[in-house]
Amino acid sequence: MQTSQHVLFERSEMNDRHLVRKKIREHIADKAKLPILIFPEGTCVNNTSVMMFKKGSFEVGGIIYPVAIKYDPRFGDAFWNSTKYSMMTYIFNVITSWSIVCNVWYLPPMVKEEEEDAVHFANRVKAVIAARGGMSMLPWDGGLKRKKVKESFKEEQQKKYYQIV
Repeated sequence: MQTSQHVLFERSEMNDRHLVRKKIREHIADKAKLPILIFPEGTCVNNTSVMMFKKGSFEVGGIIYPVAIKYDPRFGDAFWNSTKYSMMTYIFNVITSWSIVCNVWYLPPMVKEEEEDAVHFANRVKAVIAARGGMSMLPWDGGLKRKKVKESFKEEQQKKYYQIV
C-alpha cells in the first residue's frame, strides 16, 4: 500500500477525516498525479443494489469519473456474505469457481453543479451508476449490516410511514 500512495484513516476519527480531505484536495490539485480510486459505499454489497455513498468523497471538488461494476455470478460469485460463510469457505469457493466475471462500465465524467451540496452530488452520481449497472438504489448505509440502526434513522422511517398511513 505504501508504494501506491493509499490514504488510510479511521472513519470514526474526526481529525482523520479532515486529514484525508486535505490529502485528497492536494492530490487533485497536482495535475501530474493519477485520479484517485474511491469506493464511496464504504463496503461491498451483494451485486443487486447501490447503497448510500459517503459524502466525503464528493466534498473535495474535482471531477468524478464514475464506474459501474457488476459481477456476473454464473460461473462464480465474488460476493462474500460474511454472515453466511467463513472467510476460508469464501476463499475456497472463489479459487474453485470456473471464473469470476465482472462487467465494468466507464461513465462520462461528472462535476458538482453550482449550489449543489455533496449529498445531492453523491446521489446524482449514484443514480447514474445504478442505472447503468441495472441495480436499485438504496437510501441507507452499508454499515447497517455490521452495527445497529441509529434511533434517529428509525424515527425518520416511522415518520414517513405515519405520513403514508
